[in-house]
Amino acid sequence: MVFPTSTCPAVFHAPLRDQFEVFLDEHRSALHDSLSGLTKEQARRSLVTSRTTLLGLVKHAAFVEKVWFDEAITCRSRTEIGIPASPDESFELRDDDTIASVQRAHREACAASRRATADLALDDLVRGNRRGPLPLRWVYLHTLRELAQHCGHADILREQILAGTTRPR
Repeated sequence: MVFPTSTCPAVFHAPLRDQFEVFLDEHRSALHDSLSGLTKEQARRSLVTSRTTLLGLVKHAAFVEKVWFDEAITCRSRTEIGIPASPDESFELRDDDTIASVQRAHREACAASRRATADLALDDLVRGNRRGPLPLRWVYLHTLRELAQHCGHADILREQILAGTTRPR
């Protein structure tokens, strides 16, 4: 599916909901694509003291989608959804996690998020979050903030990983 970019003139004057969705989809795509062209070893490479790896970031992004657009909207528990209890656990990689499987899970989570919000308005309250009822607008802003932060992490990790495979300028 092709989405307009946030710099498309039509987006400048689009309804706020449409603008949120364009920005969210740009960040979703950037995280998904941060794994493109990497080997399994590169995607799993740990360059920081935390559990953060590129593959783990994209896996975590799928978790974020399910927390904010499944748990918060449907009020189902994380156990029912089949996701870890904590954000830290969502970075953990299993032996069978591959670039393809994590990208597929992320893509599916993003598509499910779009479906879950399709009939909601920005001021509709979602009730399944531990903070209590929140307007969808807040959920969009929070998710955008989190995805933007992780896109920055992914940019830096990818640059470090690829630095060893390219010649200096």
